[in-house]
Amino acid sequence: MWKRWAAMWLAIVLVLMCLRMTGFIAQAEETTEIAASAYVLMEAETGTVLLSSAPEKQVSCGMMAKLMTALLTAEKLGSGDWTTETELTVGDVVSGTQGAVIWLTPGETMTVEDLLKGLIVGNANDAALVLAENISGSTDAFVMDMNARAFELGMRDTRFSSPQGDNSDAQYTTAHDLGLLCCTLAKMSVLIPYFQTWHDYLRGDATELVNENILARTDETSIGFKACHTEKDGWSIAAGASRQGMTCVAIALGCETDDERFAVAKSLLRRGFAGWKVVQPGFSAEFLYPVRVRGGVDRAVLIEPGNLKNLVVPSTCAELETVLVLPEFITAPVRKGQIVGTVAFYQGDTQLYETTVVAAQDVRKRNFWDAWEEILVELHEL
Repeated sequence: MWKRWAAMWLAIVLVLMCLRMTGFIAQAEETTEIAASAYVLMEAETGTVLLSSAPEKQVSCGMMAKLMTALLTAEKLGSGDWTTETELTVGDVVSGTQGAVIWLTPGETMTVEDLLKGLIVGNANDAALVLAENISGSTDAFVMDMNARAFELGMRDTRFSSPQGDNSDAQYTTAHDLGLLCCTLAKMSVLIPYFQTWHDYLRGDATELVNENILARTDETSIGFKACHTEKDGWSIAAGASRQGMTCVAIALGCETDDERFAVAKSLLRRGFAGWKVVQPGFSAEFLYPVRVRGGVDRAVLIEPGNLKNLVVPSTCAELETVLVLPEFITAPVRKGQIVGTVAFYQGDTQLYETTVVAAQDVRKRNFWDAWEEILVELHEL
């Protein structure tokens, strides 16, 4: 008998050891796969963070600053002040520009479209300076605009010091902040064709441009953004992709090699699309029954949900549970759009989102003449 019990316990121990080893192996594989000093994976429409590690760690911004320059250029186009065919004159600001350039010279003119190609595809520092000077009047003023826009986006751990980016300690950012910036860039349709371009030319065939972000060439679902490298913080990438009606943004900072950053970005994006989905919370109009009104010309008021936004939920999530909270009655007068109650959406015991329920129409307070009119109607019907 004791031999049978010993054999059974030995089998249990072996199974537990195998499971433990499998867990270690899986954990090791996950650690190897996400080999970055900081990363974040976000759903672009809602800004929901799906995965992250050290998302608030400050690192050198490097050439990622060009993403903010691209955003402010896109917003200039969106305002109608520029078109892609608008020609800009190159100022003295480009004299002596170091690093990647498209060899702009003072007095030369170039269209906004070609400057965007130079900025995004060619990583050109002089293109960034020309766009900055023409947007804000000077590069110093443009840097102020960059930081102001970053603050508006919620990028609280970011500071820009130049339109083109540099490796100085005066300029820094985080994976989370870059994710916020890229979620906004993902909505700038005017920029996507440039981000998706791997190879192009300017001035006929005289100036060749090659995108450092090889995902523009190898991933047909890619929507951009930027790959860069600094001596201090290693190889980094900000990448976005759209698949099956969902857009994800992956930021990986401080990878050890060029190839590793692309592998990390692809892994994060793959996890995002496999693990989550975007849903629109909603319910039948029958669910929103009228609310009684006291002292109004109408005895009840129709209601409707306020602002319903999309939600990001695990791909295995079934239908969301809806919890509606309404009062027994409200008192006239009632204004259209007046908050009446709330509606919340749950996944199990977890509340994902709550919004208001509002009156769908006005209900005027009942006065003496309304009461007198009702009496006359009743007398007429007798």
